[in-house]
Amino acid sequence: MGPNELLRGHLDPLLLAILEAGPSHGYAIIEELKGRSDGAFDLPEGTVYPALHRLERDRLLTSAMKEVGGRQRRVYRLTRRGEHALGERRREWHSFSATVSAMLHGQPA
Repeated sequence: MGPNELLRGHLDPLLLAILEAGPSHGYAIIEELKGRSDGAFDLPEGTVYPALHRLERDRLLTSAMKEVGGRQRRVYRLTRRGEHALGERRREWHSFSATVSAMLHGQPA
């Protein structure tokens, strides 16, 4: 199973984490995701933009059109609700990953 298949179900908190550093437009978010993962998460726009739109519908992000580098781009920003959701997902991930790691190493969870 490749990294993109493993990513299923985890993309939303990764996008929230990228936007925690500050507002950004879609292409920059895609590049940041690729860069932070050392190229493992090289996702197409058709995967990332629907996730951004879903997060915005859930009020975890807001967006507005802004001029960036001489071009009009939709810039996404984390909301307070998004900050709380990211904190919760981080707690869930730490608990889950510690349990899986223990089990893979033959230790009790």
